[in-house]
This record gives sequence, structure tokens and C-alpha cells, in this order.
Amino acid sequence: MSDTENKEISTGLPEPWTVRYSKSKKREYFFEPETKKSQWEAPDGTDEDKLHTYLKEHPLRVRCLHILIKHSGSRRPVSSRINAKITIDKEEAIKELQAIHDKLTSQDESKKGQFEAIAKERSDCSSFKRGGDLGWFGKGEMQPSFEKAAFALTVGEISDIVETDSGVHIIKRVA
Repeated sequence: MSDTENKEISTGLPEPWTVRYSKSKKREYFFEPETKKSQWEAPDGTDEDKLHTYLKEHPLRVRCLHILIKHSGSRRPVSSRINAKITIDKEEAIKELQAIHDKLTSQDESKKGQFEAIAKERSDCSSFKRGGDLGWFGKGEMQPSFEKAAFALTVGEISDIVETDSGVHIIKRVA
């Protein structure tokens, strides 16, 4: 099968149409690169079932919670939660976050649903106030390693430790 055939099968869109995401309208739209035409409705010839499956398997936006632990080498080593300079090193931050990760991913059912509570008490990101909720975001809106991990998760799944310029994170995809 050619790359062209693979693309049509995976998206359900006729060639050369692509699906994109509008940050201003917060929804997908369809773009034809040869003519530069864009439209909100799927183009004629779209296999709606394949498009629906593609969008479910390859979301344009995700909603995630995260717990961030900053370290002295972070791009801005100040905790939003306690408004204090961070003094721990990267290895200490990873060790602490690994313990949190292990607690959250244990088989103990009493630990389920604690992500938000732990984010409120420990995350160094300003999202700690919302239980680590970052809201909806699309591709290109987060640091590359964070984005790659977030989009690879299934709903309800918690990532391994992810390193960014901001510090170290664990991410939970919620939608």
C-alpha cells in the first residue's frame, strides 16, 4: 500500500485533505494544502466512520492533570504553591516524584482518585490550585516531551516521569 492509501485509510479524508485544529474556535477543521482551502465541514468523499475512528484514536486535543516537581536546574526554580525558591536537585525531585508515582499506580483501590489531592499538596505548578488540571490543549501548546507523553496516554492512564525545562512531571490523561 502506498503512503497515500495509508493516509486515506487512517483519516477517512479524500486526498490531499488533512484535519487540523483551530485554537481560536477550539475545534477541528479541514484543510486542502494544494488550494489552501479550509472548511469546518468534512469534505465531500469523506468516510465519516473512518474519520470518527481516526479522531478518537488520534485526538487533536487532550485534557490532562499533572504533578510538577521543580528542581534547582529548572527553568524557573520557584514553586507556585509555596512561592519559594527551589533548592532540591534533579535527582531528589525524581526520587520524590517516583514515590508519588508508585503510590498512585499501586493496585490498592483506596489510592484511586488521589491524583488531584496530591497535586494540590505537592505540585510546584500554579495548576496545583485545580488539582493539577491543565485543561484542554492541542499539539504545539506544551513542551515537546510533555506533549509527546500526554498524547500517548489513554484516558485514565498515568505517565512515567517526564522531564521538561520546567522540572519533572507525572501526567494523568482525563479526556
